[in-house]
Amino acid sequence: MRVLVTRPEPECAAWVQGLRARGVAAAAWPLIRIGPVRDPAAVHRCWRQLAGFEAVMAVSGAAVEHFFALRPPDTPLPSGLRFWAPGPGTRAALERLQVPASRIDAPAAASGQFDSEALWRVVGPTVKPGWRVLIVRGGDASPEEDAPAPSAGQGREWLAQTLGQAGARVELVMAYERGAVPWTASQRAEAAAACSDGSLWLFTSSQAIAHLAAALAGQTLAQARALATHPRIAAGARAAGFGRVWETRPRLDDVVASIESIA
Repeated sequence: MRVLVTRPEPECAAWVQGLRARGVAAAAWPLIRIGPVRDPAAVHRCWRQLAGFEAVMAVSGAAVEHFFALRPPDTPLPSGLRFWAPGPGTRAALERLQVPASRIDAPAAASGQFDSEALWRVVGPTVKPGWRVLIVRGGDASPEEDAPAPSAGQGREWLAQTLGQAGARVELVMAYERGAVPWTASQRAEAAAACSDGSLWLFTSSQAIAHLAAALAGQTLAQARALATHPRIAAGARAAGFGRVWETRPRLDDVVASIESIA
C-alpha cells in the first residue's frame, strides 16, 4: 500500500524518509507550500516588544522557524519568557533554535493528542489575569485562490478565546504564508488516480484536504482513503467525501502502527 505524505516541505521529505526506514512505501505529495511573509514589519515589532509578553505560543514547527528567521540581530530572549508548543514537532523546533527546554511548556510525550486543548491543560493553571500572550501563526498567501479549510485554525482560535476568558490579552502575528502547491496536468491526473487505487493519504492539516478537494473539484472521493492525525482533520476528510477515514496520533510510531493495521 502506498502512503502519500501531504505535509509541506521540508517536513514532507523527512516524514517520507522516516516512513520508508520503517518499511512503509511512502511518497511525497506536499499539498501546502510555505514561505516567508512579504511584509515582516509586524514580526519585527513583536521581537522588539517581546519583553512585554509572558508567553509565546507557536502553532507549529514552521511558525517557530519563520519567527526566529526574522529575529533581529543581537536580540536576547527576555528572562522569564515562556514558550508554548502544542506538540513534539514544535518543541523540537524551539530546542533546535536554542530555546532552553526548561522554558518550553508542551503536552507530555504520552499525551493522547497534541493540540491547543492538550496544551491548555498544561499551561492553563499558570495563566494570570493581565498576562500578554503572543500566538505565532501562518496566514494564507492568496486568500482568493487558496481558501482555508472550514476547520483551519480552530485550535488556536479556541486557545485565544480561552486565554481571553482567563483574563489574558492575546496578540497574533503571522510569521509565514501558506498556499496551495501548483500542479501540472499530469500531477492532477496522478492525484485523481490515487483517490481510487488503494493509496492512503496521510493528512496532518485540514487545509491540505481543502487544497486536494479544490484541485480535484468535481471528482468523487468515495473510494479515497485517508489517515488523519487529529479528530478535526478526520472530520474534514469525511466532509470532503473520503470514503474511508482513520485517525492516529501524530507521532511516527503511532502513524506506522496505524498504517500497518490498515494494510
